[in-house]
Amino acid sequence: MAIFKNNITHPEPVVPQHIAIIMDGNGRWAKRRGLPRTAGHKKGANNFRTIADYMNKIGVKYMTFYAFSTENWKRSKEEIEIIMDLFKDYLEEALDRFEETDMRMVFIGDRSVLKPELVALMDKIEAVSKDHKGAVVNMAINYGGRQEITAACKRIAQKVKDGVLDPDEIDEDLISANIFTAGQPDPDLIIRPSGEFRLSNFLIWQSAYSEFWFDNVMWPEFSTKDLDRAIRDYSNRQRRFGGVK
Repeated sequence: MAIFKNNITHPEPVVPQHIAIIMDGNGRWAKRRGLPRTAGHKKGANNFRTIADYMNKIGVKYMTFYAFSTENWKRSKEEIEIIMDLFKDYLEEALDRFEETDMRMVFIGDRSVLKPELVALMDKIEAVSKDHKGAVVNMAINYGGRQEITAACKRIAQKVKDGVLDPDEIDEDLISANIFTAGQPDPDLIIRPSGEFRLSNFLIWQSAYSEFWFDNVMWPEFSTKDLDRAIRDYSNRQRRFGGVK
């Protein structure tokens, strides 16, 4: 009998090796409380730390957080600036924090349009934590699943053009080796709070056989108890990967 935090018990619970979370609902959480959307983003950023630490504690080996998508640039200039300022604040804090924690941080997405100071901080955090043996924390910034696959195809096409790769050698493993999460297992469980029931261009390639868990709770108030519920639900599922059991 394994015991999760918050007194959730389940016979032989299965803690997923890789959990991915779409951190959704920050703006709506704030609006319902008569607060500016930025207050929701600040609360959501703090909650990320709590949930990431808890997942590392209970044995999750890989975690991926959807923080800012390629489509989020459509939001107001003011909101984007505030989100990026919050991201900078987090990175400056994380640079010290990841020197002490055993977790490793990896940033996935297109960095080319981000401010140089942000990219420099991202590079430093990855370098500081690269040899850590704890959970791998993937932070998706300016990330889009379709864009990720497109970029992988371009890299593969260039190899064919250069004559170092035969088209007949292209298979699923090769594509997986050319995406941002190369070398990592695909997510076992994808969680989306806020009441939405879609992936929103998140981990399109990697989610082929992922289990999904949706809930109406907004991300800023998504708790470790909610995570325990999701894991307990996951533990009760049968994953057949297209086969029959």
